[in-house]
Amino acid sequence: MKIVIFGLTISSSWGNGHATLWRGLCKHLVRLGHTIVFFERDVPYYAGARDLYELAGGRLTLFSDWDDVRSAARSDIRDADVAIVTSYCPDGIAATELILAEGRAVPVFYDLDTPVTLAKLMAGETVSYIGQRGLKDFDLVLSFTGGPRISDEFRTRLGARQVEPLYGHVDTDIHRPVSPQPHYRADLSYLGTYSDDRQPTLETLFVRPAQARHELRFLIGGAQYPDAFPWSPNIYFVQHLPPSEHAPFFASSRLTLNVTRPAMAEMGWCPSGRLFEAAACGVPLLSDNWPGIDAFFTPGDEILIARDEADTLAALAMPDAELRGIAQKARERAMDQHTSDKRARELISLLERAACRGTRHQQPEEA
Repeated sequence: MKIVIFGLTISSSWGNGHATLWRGLCKHLVRLGHTIVFFERDVPYYAGARDLYELAGGRLTLFSDWDDVRSAARSDIRDADVAIVTSYCPDGIAATELILAEGRAVPVFYDLDTPVTLAKLMAGETVSYIGQRGLKDFDLVLSFTGGPRISDEFRTRLGARQVEPLYGHVDTDIHRPVSPQPHYRADLSYLGTYSDDRQPTLETLFVRPAQARHELRFLIGGAQYPDAFPWSPNIYFVQHLPPSEHAPFFASSRLTLNVTRPAMAEMGWCPSGRLFEAAACGVPLLSDNWPGIDAFFTPGDEILIARDEADTLAALAMPDAELRGIAQKARERAMDQHTSDKRARELISLLERAACRGTRHQQPEEA
């Protein structure tokens, strides 16, 4: 199967969650024997922090202007089986129009930012990557978020015909248990890009516990943290980490924290890829609470839940042996259900069913 993708970025993991997910998916799709072509607009923001230049076994096409790449994109679409457009793709609408005009490849939309998309629609705002016809022309709509609301929301608001969840995952070639590193040592770590909407929860579950346990070492890894962040002497900081450094970062933590953005938490069933990455690295997980979290890890057994500062402090006070047991169970769950290989196979199954539905739809009616 040849799959052409028009996405935000796969070449830079700086300040976005798309790249790591696509890298894991594309790698394992190629291993399954499929051909991948990824079109990405070459913008300065990502070019300045690029950490992938070639798509192993596939092809990465970087371009500066849609008009310059339109002919090449048309050529790839004409012999593709599937063409996927993603949320936040700068040329999403133009790519959609080209895919539909060619009428060859199965058209698929993958929303990796479902809560943001729906929040914009509910507020009456324009969604830059979805055209006036919504999603009604796509044979399949994939959502990074699941749960009972998603299908109805996409159908009602955007005219989607077939909606399926395709959750986050972990590339276990990269995220695995490794030796701890002294410079990443922490009693509690947090890996994530700064965002204003996540800050109140981060202060409650991370900053205040650090202030209460000044003898412990706390570590943040990420990008875009402002000078005004409420640092304390025992909170250490590591600038943006490429995926290759995630494993030693997690492996050096006694416990790591996951904080979900409010729109994702409110909608539920939207696990961050960081959850699966940390679990695969064998570090005990502490997470904020949201509907559907128990569909991915069992609270109290495979993951610890923190609703306030006291919950974080209680987790930090747990015996090492108990934390190691929780980490081991989470790793087993991640390896069984949440790897990039598993998601790649899920994706192919969904695409094959969409292709069958499209074929039946295109067959002429009997006279």
